Amino acid sequence: MRLNRYIAQAGVCSRREADVMIGAGVVSVNNKVITTLGFKVDPTKDLVRVEGDTIRPETMRYVLVNKPKNFLGIENDPSGRRSVGDLIKNACKERIYPVDRIEKESTGLILFTNDGELAKRLNHPKVGLRELYHITLAKKANPEDLEKMLEGFVLDEGFVKAKEVAFVKNDPHDIGMEIHSNRSRIVRRMWEHLGHKVIKVDRVVYGPLTKKDLPRGHWRHLTKEELNMLRMTT
Repeated sequence: MRLNRYIAQAGVCSRREADVMIGAGVVSVNNKVITTLGFKVDPTKDLVRVEGDTIRPETMRYVLVNKPKNFLGIENDPSGRRSVGDLIKNACKERIYPVDRIEKESTGLILFTNDGELAKRLNHPKVGLRELYHITLAKKANPEDLEKMLEGFVLDEGFVKAKEVAFVKNDPHDIGMEIHSNRSRIVRRMWEHLGHKVIKVDRVVYGPLTKKDLPRGHWRHLTKEELNMLRMTT
């Protein structure tokens, strides 16, 4: 295993940042300072220290959750409010974090992991991960609303637009919308910008992941195939 990957899997920093630390001479292997990029270590035998502290790589965990309404989309809340962390407390012994945020009022897929490098790549603006939402509105939308979503408009966060948008089963209260954005609350804000009160926002697709066979309030670990597909998107 490359030394920079070992450091990243120990949760110290990203691989790129690990290369900087190696070049700075603050990383040692078996009590010998290593400054060579690409240096390889044996995780079962070698003793790795960063700035004098011994580190060990964690097992990478990837937990997909179908978040219920009125749960905070975080690992825990200091004030004791219900969070997704309460639902996945027995998923693994490692501490895992949400890749992105889903507002308290919204539901649907949220990915938790301790793989900081993958999380960073998934959130990079250039990646534009595909997300599909089911939105329920208080009043009927019209075809002009859908056209505006496809054309895009400017919010405080900048220019936003839908990749695809359509009525669900021809019901103008129910909208299916695909976006490629990692900005929190953007779906709700887009519809509010057009004068609509949003009743429900449910994320049903996140990249290659879907909530098929994952009931509300439940979680599961990603399969190797799903993880490989997720990595390919970045």
